[in-house]
Amino acid sequence: MKKVWIDAGHGGKDPGAVGNGLQEKDIALAVSLGVKQRLESQYVGVQVLLSRSTDVFLELKDRTNKAKPAGADLLVSIHCNAGGGPGGFETFRYTSVSAASKTFQNGLHTEIMAALKPYGVIDRGQKSKNLHMIRENKMPAVLTENLFIDVLSDAAKLKRQEVIDAIIQGHVSGTVKYLGLKRKEGAVVTKERDINVVSPWAAPAWEEMQKNGYYDGKRPGAAITREESAIVLNRLRKNILDLIAGVMRGSVKSRSD
Repeated sequence: MKKVWIDAGHGGKDPGAVGNGLQEKDIALAVSLGVKQRLESQYVGVQVLLSRSTDVFLELKDRTNKAKPAGADLLVSIHCNAGGGPGGFETFRYTSVSAASKTFQNGLHTEIMAALKPYGVIDRGQKSKNLHMIRENKMPAVLTENLFIDVLSDAAKLKRQEVIDAIIQGHVSGTVKYLGLKRKEGAVVTKERDINVVSPWAAPAWEEMQKNGYYDGKRPGAAITREESAIVLNRLRKNILDLIAGVMRGSVKSRSD
C-alpha cells in the first residue's frame, strides 16, 4: 500500500492569499479533496492522508508532526500564489534534497503544466526554497503554487471548474507516474459534466443572457456550434442597431424641439 500525504495550505482563521472573490484556503482544500477522491477511487493500492479535510486552522508544526509518523511515500503541499505580475504556476522543493525529491518535482510539475496548457497558464518553472512543509519532512516533498489569486486573469481561470479539475488531474497524474500506480479495472477516468447544469462562476452572466433573450436557458454546459453562435451574434447585432436607431431618433427630436 502506497501512502500519499496531501497538505491543503492555510485554513480556518488563516485564509492565505485573498483577492478577486477567492480565498487560497478554499482552492487548496478543493484540490486536495479532489486528488484524494481520484487517486483512491481510480487506482489500486494507494491511501491518501490529509493534513485537513475541512476548513480548520493548523500551525505548520502541527501539519508536519502529523505527516512525519504516517510513513507516507511522498508529500504534496497545495497552495495558490500572490504578489501580482503575470501570474502562472510553479513548484518548490527544499534547497537541499535527495534525487528522489527532484525526480518527483519534475514529474509532478510536468504533468500539472500539461493539464493546464489548454488554458494558457504561464509556466514559472521548478524552483527550490527553504519552506517549512518541504524542509521538515524526510519523504520526497513538493509544494505547488497553483496560479495567482491576485492576478485577474489567473483568478478568472480559478473560478472555472474545468481549470480546478485540470489542476487536480495534474497532481493525480504526477503522483501516479512517480509511484507507478495501476488503474483499477472499470475505473472512470474523468467525471463527465452535466451540460444541463450551469457552472457557479457563469451563473450570473447566464441569467442575464437569458433575460435579454440571447439564450433559451437550456444546455448551459454544451459546446456551441457556428450556426448557434451566428444566431446569438445576430440577436446582438439587431439589439445594437435598435439601440443606435433609438439614439438617433432621440437626437433628431431634441434638435427639432
